[in-house]
Amino acid sequence: MRRKQGPPDFVLFITTLMLIAIGVIMVFSSSSVTANVRYHDPYYFFKRQVLWVAIALPVMWVVTKINYSRLKDLAVPALIVALVCLILVLFTPSVKGSTRWLGVGFLRFNPSEMAKLCLVLFLASSLSQNTERLSSLTRGIFPYVLFIGVICLLVMMQPDLGTTFIILVTALTMLAMAGARMTHMGLLGMAGAVLVAVAIFFESYRLKRFLAFLDPWKDPSGSGFQTIQSLYALGSGGLFGMGLGRSRQKFFYLPEQHTDFIFAILGEELGFLGTSLVLMLFLLLAWRGYRIALNAPDNFGALLAAGITTMIVFQAAVNIGVVSGVLPVTGIPLPFISYGGSSLLFILIGVGLLLNISRYAGYR
Repeated sequence: MRRKQGPPDFVLFITTLMLIAIGVIMVFSSSSVTANVRYHDPYYFFKRQVLWVAIALPVMWVVTKINYSRLKDLAVPALIVALVCLILVLFTPSVKGSTRWLGVGFLRFNPSEMAKLCLVLFLASSLSQNTERLSSLTRGIFPYVLFIGVICLLVMMQPDLGTTFIILVTALTMLAMAGARMTHMGLLGMAGAVLVAVAIFFESYRLKRFLAFLDPWKDPSGSGFQTIQSLYALGSGGLFGMGLGRSRQKFFYLPEQHTDFIFAILGEELGFLGTSLVLMLFLLLAWRGYRIALNAPDNFGALLAAGITTMIVFQAAVNIGVVSGVLPVTGIPLPFISYGGSSLLFILIGVGLLLNISRYAGYR
C-alpha cells in the first residue's frame, strides 16, 4: 500500500543542524592549540570535521528520501557486514591499547558506530515481525539475547565498555518497546548489570577508573586527573563562560579535550547558558524522535525511530554524565559535538532515518 508522504520533521532537522554547528565551532575552539603543536596547523581538526560534515549531511538527506520500509530487506546483510567488520578490527594494530579503527588514512571508520545502527535496524525489522513470540523467554527473547551478546562481546574485545553499554541499553529498550514482559526485561537488566560489574572489577584499568569516579581526589595526578580537570573547566565557566576560544584547560591540562571531553571545554567557554542550550537541544531531539516513533505508521518504523532516538540520546547522557563526574570515565563521544567523522556519519544516517519515518508519521 502506498503511503501518503509529507515533509520531514522540521524541528528535528533544525535541531540537528544547530547541534552540528555548535560541534564544528567547538571542535575548532577546543582543538586549535593541540593541532598547532602536533601538526603546525591550528585548523587541522577543524578542516577534517568540516569535510566530514560535508560528506555526512548529503548522505543524511539521501536517506531521508528513501522509503524506510525498503530497509527491512537490508537489515540482515547490514548486520552481517557489521559483524565482519567487528571481527576484522580485532586484527588491526593497537592504538592506545585499543583496536577500534578500519581503513587507511582519512578514510578510517569505527565499526562499533556502524554496528550500533545496524543492530537497531535488525532488531526493528525482526521484532516488528515477531511480536507475538516475545511473551516467551526461551523462544522469543533468548535468540535476540544471543545476537546482542555476540555484538557486545566483539565490542568488548576491542576493548570498549562504554559502547557496549550503549548497545546493551538500546537493545533492551527496543525489546521492552516491542512488547517483552517486564519480568523478563528485569531479569535481563540484572544480568547485564552483573556482566558490566564483572567487566569493571576484573580489569585493572577499569577498576581504577571506577574507584577514581568514587573519589577522584584520592589520586589527583593519576586516575582522577581527567575528571578533576573536567570539573575545573565546567566550574570556571560560571554562568556566561570565559568566552569562545578562551579556555585554559585546552592548553594540555584536559586530555581528549576535542573528543570525549569537549563538553567540558564548551562549559568553560560558554558557561551554564551554553551547556543548557546543548542539553535543551538534546531534549528537543528526544521529544521529536519519540514523537515520530509514537506516530509511525507501522511497528517497524516505530521500533526503528525509538531505537535510533534511544541510541543517540542515551549516548549523549552518558558522555555528559562522565564529563560532569556523575559516571565513571568511558571513551564515549558526544553526538554531533565531538570530533570524529565515523561517529558523525552514522549518527546523521540515523537522523536521516528519523526524518524519513517522520514523512509518513500521522501528525503534522
